[in-house]
Amino acid sequence: MQPAARPDARLARRLRSLRQQHWPGVKITQQQIAEALGGENPLSLSLISSWESTRKPILPPTNRLIGYATFFASRRSVASEPARLLDESELGEDERVVRDGLYTELLSLRFPDTPPNGDGPGVFGARPLPLAGSVEDTIGGGTWFFPDQRPIIIVSGGLPRPYRERMLFTNPQDPDYIRSYSLADLDALIEVHGHIRAVNPVADVRILRSEEMHEDDFSAHLVLIGGVDWNPVNRDVTRRLDLPVRQQMRPNDEDPSYFSTAEGDTFTPVLDEAGGTLLEDVAHFFRGISPYNAQRTVTLCNGMYGRGTYGAVRALTDAKFRDRNEDYVRKRFRDAPTFSILMRVRINLNGAVVTPDWTLAEERLHEWPPTVGDG
Repeated sequence: MQPAARPDARLARRLRSLRQQHWPGVKITQQQIAEALGGENPLSLSLISSWESTRKPILPPTNRLIGYATFFASRRSVASEPARLLDESELGEDERVVRDGLYTELLSLRFPDTPPNGDGPGVFGARPLPLAGSVEDTIGGGTWFFPDQRPIIIVSGGLPRPYRERMLFTNPQDPDYIRSYSLADLDALIEVHGHIRAVNPVADVRILRSEEMHEDDFSAHLVLIGGVDWNPVNRDVTRRLDLPVRQQMRPNDEDPSYFSTAEGDTFTPVLDEAGGTLLEDVAHFFRGISPYNAQRTVTLCNGMYGRGTYGAVRALTDAKFRDRNEDYVRKRFRDAPTFSILMRVRINLNGAVVTPDWTLAEERLHEWPPTVGDG
């Protein structure tokens, strides 16, 4: 019996087969791969050769795998000299599908010890874990996957000074200073940061407070966590985009505000009769083209309260719901570049957030566009 091929050798063999056999009748050289992946500074032929060597293979870094996937997604990569990688805006929909599939395959070969659910060694759970009563559940792909693997900045509001002053370790002069304690919506931030990192192992993913944003940061993919009260970047995006849903600022710390729609409807949270316990929040998930960079996206996850924001995030990260919600988005909006869902976020008696199920009509309060897909 032949011994099983080493994982690094399997990847090397696949990279060589891509170059030699992916396009029948088209001869791709290592020189072309080196030119395309290196851009203005072509990679060395010895480096490309080492990645294809089955005797003494060298594992390529993951940032090169997205390059391989993009290169072999379109024959236009070699339509001119030197060979090049197409920009995200140049790829057609069919080419993006090919690119994403190749990227997933190469990552699974690069990190073969990653178990199906994405836990344990490695960074990418490429194989699906079946989930009864839902579509196949997998950590890969979906709305939180950014195919171009460009920088992703998660923008948080900062806790107002009166709140920070009540907390320990929020003073930068304190030896035990903890920067994260100055961030609002920590539950949502922890949840979305871990998920985005897992789905986009190559991309630079950072968390910044809105006041920490510099000029160049606005050109990245932006994920805005929290509402207009504490997140000025959210306010600016809302001002620049013609959003179908708008969050009104709270008149004061005691009174809740509301979401309003272009049709004139308003939606408010539900508190108990005493007014002190949150029973149901209202939250908004919006994905669209960034007003700061037309080739990047902006995503809003915000509620009237922190648990609503957490629920908006959990809709596409919770292992029990994310794939069915992703499936709903695909069928309902059919890959529209911009979509919006206003939702209920129910709170259990112990204060725990119940993840919104977008397949249930009663949990969707407002959707936009109104006529895309199956409705």
